Amino acid sequence: MAWEITLLLFIIVTFFAGIRIIDQYDRGVKFRFGKFVGVLEPGFRWIIPIIDRIEKVDIRVIAADVPSQEVMTQDNVPIKVNGVVFFKVLKADQAVLEVEEYKYAVSQLAQSALRDMCGKAELDDVLAKREEIGRKIRKVVDEETDPWGIKVTDVKIKDIELPENMKRAMAHQAEAERDRRARIILAQAEKQAAQGLLDAGRIIDKSPSSLKLRLYQTLSEIASEKNSTIVFPFPEELMDFVKKSSKKK
Repeated sequence: MAWEITLLLFIIVTFFAGIRIIDQYDRGVKFRFGKFVGVLEPGFRWIIPIIDRIEKVDIRVIAADVPSQEVMTQDNVPIKVNGVVFFKVLKADQAVLEVEEYKYAVSQLAQSALRDMCGKAELDDVLAKREEIGRKIRKVVDEETDPWGIKVTDVKIKDIELPENMKRAMAHQAEAERDRRARIILAQAEKQAAQGLLDAGRIIDKSPSSLKLRLYQTLSEIASEKNSTIVFPFPEELMDFVKKSSKKK
């Protein structure tokens, strides 16, 4: 009777010891006596204790930081660049069997590709074409990690740190560019104003009454201040009479 109870307890303990729960976002790589035997899907699973072993692999998109890298650009400017690489495991068995610590390996590949791509580009391109450089890095890393069953979905360049003297030079350049644009806009405005005055002069030459209307408008603006006195030395009609007399002669 005692051995039956012992056997029953052993079976119960063994059963509960072999219970494994695999989450929806995980896959279980199963080994028996150290040999790969298959990939377990999410849900309730049971393995033989001691004999079997499961290594869980997360199949969600993983974001791994690419630490700051010191790079010399093609135009010999020293910069520091960091970024982030996004990837996911497509084949859990390959990610475990083909490479040790696949997360660390992907990060190292991304660092190497980041240094290589930034070193082949000039500073202006690194600053202006982050997305393009990120796509090139993604392509390189994705090809390298394909045998590991890993898909690299994206690579982003986050920060670019420049030397202090380069920051000052770029600030001076930006200020000079803004000053140049301001001068161009001012010159265009003066040109338009001069053209407007020229057109107005031509209209006045063709129609003397336009000059009178402009004069009256000016007098009206002066009178609106109520602090000025306007004096005509002789009537305007006398001026018209003199002009007509001169024309008859």
